[in-house]
Amino acid sequence: MTALVIDGRTLSYDDVVAVAHHGARVELAEEVLPRLARERAAVDDVVDRRVPTYGLTTGLGTRSSYALPRDELEVFSVRTVRGRANAVGDPLPVPVVRAAILARVNGLAGGGSGVRPEILTLLVALLNARVHPVIPEVGSIGAADLVQMAHVGLVVIGEGSAELAGEVLDGATALRRAGLAPAVLGPKDGHVLCSASPLAAGQGALALHEAAAVLTLAQAVTALTYEGFRANTSPLDARVLALRPAPGQSRAARELLALLDGGELGDPRNARRVQDPVSLRCSAQVHGALHTALDFADTALRPELNGCGDNPVVLSDTGEILSSGNFHTPALALAFDTLALALTQTASISAERMRRLLDPAVSGLPANLSPYGPERSGFAPLAKTAQALVAEIRMLSVPVSTDPRHGAHAVEDDSTNAALGARRLTTILVRLRQLLAVESVVAAQAVDLAAPPVLGRGPEFLHGAIRKVVPRLDDDRACGADVEAVSREVLGADEVRGALRALAGGSA
Repeated sequence: MTALVIDGRTLSYDDVVAVAHHGARVELAEEVLPRLARERAAVDDVVDRRVPTYGLTTGLGTRSSYALPRDELEVFSVRTVRGRANAVGDPLPVPVVRAAILARVNGLAGGGSGVRPEILTLLVALLNARVHPVIPEVGSIGAADLVQMAHVGLVVIGEGSAELAGEVLDGATALRRAGLAPAVLGPKDGHVLCSASPLAAGQGALALHEAAAVLTLAQAVTALTYEGFRANTSPLDARVLALRPAPGQSRAARELLALLDGGELGDPRNARRVQDPVSLRCSAQVHGALHTALDFADTALRPELNGCGDNPVVLSDTGEILSSGNFHTPALALAFDTLALALTQTASISAERMRRLLDPAVSGLPANLSPYGPERSGFAPLAKTAQALVAEIRMLSVPVSTDPRHGAHAVEDDSTNAALGARRLTTILVRLRQLLAVESVVAAQAVDLAAPPVLGRGPEFLHGAIRKVVPRLDDDRACGADVEAVSREVLGADEVRGALRALAGGSA
């Protein structure tokens, strides 16, 4: 795999996935270390001249008025890391840890932190040697990810714990086995290791990448339901949507029609009804809103992923070190909340479409899609599973950016919970994919029973992929395993996602 070159400016979500999930190697662009050396010279100059500077020659938080003795600056950096490593809970998954470290590496590479270049090269070495600091899952309130990123800092100085080759070791042992040596922290380095919001940015990047894929899956599963229901596509007509151009709806409608292309439903006269339930009729509006929420989240996240979130910041051109609010992430937290709500809307209509397929009075198909009729349960019990998934997703969508919170007394008096907002998206997306698997299993059965003479290319592909994994329902059987198999082997498969993205009009 070609190494990913980090320049601090151009990190993409695909790049984060490549490093976090696939172990891609990381290299620094040629200009990065000279840039850091120039900034570090400004830091050393301020220290030498004893200029009062927050977190460098003074304490942190409520102790910012306390001038640190010159001979304590290095040990203060170490104390900063040790004193903030207070996160609790289960360890974050390795891909999330890798994403967070990568986000911090990219933020430092872009400049502004004043960190010693050796610190950045060691963080890169951690990624490439697959030394993964153990970061407990709870601790950030969104005023930078201080408490959790301090656990990375512990490993940098040879303390804390780290995972290496599946074994959790003390930090010093993990570094030694990987052929690495702990860093010696200078002034400001400890604060830099804890600063900014790389956990929110890294996990957020993974979540947005997955959310975009799940949206494509939702579109494809909806198209499969359209085929089984024999839905009316006139609400997808561009002329209809142009009369009220709500955000994202035209894009979603174009994708649905592209997936249905090649089948009969492109002509609304082939529909079974003149007017379908809202969960089918308004899929483009709901999925269009999710498109828009993703766009909003992208606008908020890219500057966090490719910017400097340090405080204070170093301006190497002038030698100034200025106080900064760049660590604060209200737009990012609001975007994560908005995305969670949009995913919940998508989940709700998926469950309702599935229920409509089970109702013979609406679908025109056998009750509960059992070929044997009412003496069999068919897929009726799966409706409970669908509702349980929706309930959990809805619970997780409660906004976190408005939660009352505070940090250091009278100084750190606002925060955003951005990292929590990103973390809960991970669970929402897992549950939504399971829910779409429920709908797709039911929709595939509906297609089998409706037996249309020809399917659209998207539904045909998805139906074939499902039938390679699970057979159609004949007599009653346990369907939970079928749903899990489709979620994992069909909706979770990169090749399936790429094919459906291409069929929907995107690039594979």
